[in-house]
Amino acid sequence: MRPVLKAGLRVVWRDRDTLQLGVDPRRAVALSGMSDAAVVIPLLDGSRDWDGVVTAARDAGISVKTVQRVLGLLAAAGALSDLPQSTLNTLAPVARGRIGPELAAASLTYGHSDGGGRTLARRRLAFVRVHGGGRIGTALAGLLAAAGVGQVACRDGELARPQDLSPAGLGLADLNLPRADGAARVMARIAPDVRTTDHGERPDLAVLTEPARTELAAELTGAGLPHLAVAGADGVAVIGPLVRPGRSACLRCQDLARSERDPAWPLILAQLARPGDGGCDTVLAVTIAAQAAVQVLAFLDTGRPGAAVSDGALELTAPDWQWRRRSWPPHPRCPCGAALASGSGPLMSIQPSGMTENWKGER
Repeated sequence: MRPVLKAGLRVVWRDRDTLQLGVDPRRAVALSGMSDAAVVIPLLDGSRDWDGVVTAARDAGISVKTVQRVLGLLAAAGALSDLPQSTLNTLAPVARGRIGPELAAASLTYGHSDGGGRTLARRRLAFVRVHGGGRIGTALAGLLAAAGVGQVACRDGELARPQDLSPAGLGLADLNLPRADGAARVMARIAPDVRTTDHGERPDLAVLTEPARTELAAELTGAGLPHLAVAGADGVAVIGPLVRPGRSACLRCQDLARSERDPAWPLILAQLARPGDGGCDTVLAVTIAAQAAVQVLAFLDTGRPGAAVSDGALELTAPDWQWRRRSWPPHPRCPCGAALASGSGPLMSIQPSGMTENWKGER
């Protein structure tokens, strides 16, 4: 073991005898009786194993008993991690230096004692395919690559357009390229060790940045591929649902529920077969990409979707920028079969009220 202080927690002294790791009350741990720890703390940088820390502290005049007591207190408080050296050794030097914040966040989020090593290892083995290489898809692909996902691919045959440009997306040199190629160039700059090719392998998760393409959604459901729908239009962000075919509500379930409230919805949906990106400015697009990345990484890290996007979706509307969640159960008339698996009964009957969306809304 190469003990290292849990990354992401700042070390401060409350008084001469009390060491505090972390500042936020939700993460902070205060340890008393640590007056002799000042010499030991700098040694916990992952460059030494346990015996090496003891030896270095002893050479600095600290007794072995004192060092072991300090290390024991830190370990009991969950403040020590094991540097994931074997995982780091698989990365290129430039990626190794960049991945530190990802390891720190993973260690804090999941409480693992391996310094985020197992989370990073899972991400390195994962393959995410992003359908749609516009400003949302490109920004999302770049975020996933930077977060350590081993293979990220975009599928989109359209050319990059000026409106696809954003600080998190394509650069000027990428214009007049297929948008997926532009996305690959962006990812190559952000994370050069990440594979960006797609040879037809089965992804762990697909992301639809243009979920109005109902045929593609049906194809993914039929193939049993988990997929996340994200969209931005009319100044509204929608992230979800994350569909596990046959186990949770799919996009067809959503359309059936909406058609019961709005008889004109099937006709409207047919006119959205070629979606646009009106009303989705740069800030909204990057916000959508960031929240989508959160949900994708949660799925890859844990093997299950976050509660916020399972049988529902997160929505954000300008100008109040307040997230809210809408939920709907699997529809009993949807051929995806999720209603049978979940035992869902008939949907609640809600009378349509103009353009107001009220289906099982949760604020």
